[in-house]
Amino acid sequence: MMGANHAACGAAAWVALATRFDVDCGALHAVLPAIPAHVGLGLGLLPVSPIGVVTGALVTAGAAMLPDADHHSSTIAHSLPPLSNALCSGLGRASGGHRHGTHSILGVLAFIAAAWLAGLWTIDTPGFGTVFPGAGLVSILLVAFAAKALKAIPDSMRKFPWAVGVVVAVFIALCAPDERGWFPLAVGIGVVVHIVGDLLTIEGCNLLWPLVLRPPRRLRRVPLLRQVWRSNGFVAVPLLGHAGSLREWLLLIPVGAYALVVVGGTLAGVGLAALA
Repeated sequence: MMGANHAACGAAAWVALATRFDVDCGALHAVLPAIPAHVGLGLGLLPVSPIGVVTGALVTAGAAMLPDADHHSSTIAHSLPPLSNALCSGLGRASGGHRHGTHSILGVLAFIAAAWLAGLWTIDTPGFGTVFPGAGLVSILLVAFAAKALKAIPDSMRKFPWAVGVVVAVFIALCAPDERGWFPLAVGIGVVVHIVGDLLTIEGCNLLWPLVLRPPRRLRRVPLLRQVWRSNGFVAVPLLGHAGSLREWLLLIPVGAYALVVVGGTLAGVGLAALA
């Protein structure tokens, strides 16, 4: 799956878990009774404020890029130089290369553990309540990842990602949800969404890394099974075809639009409430 689509899916996943609202379909229902009068969007499982919806979406979008930090020449490796270059180079060597350690169950646990440790650093202030400096510092990198993947910052502006990352990270640190577990949760959701997205492509992932379980030779000849359990030990459910396929874009355009509309609407509501 392409980087921009990973970031959009991450933000959409957080939005779907944190919000729920009804869409009025009364006009369509009057014409076609089979269509319900109201359609609920989102699960509303996370008790976060409107600001929490925005901060969580930003962090999750960036975290959805983290597994691709296993490649020294990936797009996100150049998102926040020289820090991102060094990080991706080292992580790639430690994880065994692209789509190995960072795309595994062990990788998910490692990313969540790192986010949990960062989220433990909190400061209680009289003006802003609980501040999350650890989450803010890590978010500098996450925001730069998402901005690079979404092509929000031109390649010619090499220093600008630092400015954007710091500004957004300060916002996240000061305006984060009150729940102490929100940061590792957002990072975990983003990483899992990334891996699921790659599992839906032909290339697949090795979820059990560092173990490599290859199919027996006889099973490699079974047409359907050899696409799901590949000869290199990777597993795939290739519903989207190759990364960047037309099917992927057709799926991700409405997903990205959903995240953008909800986050934009939430920000607008927060702004109107502040003015009032």
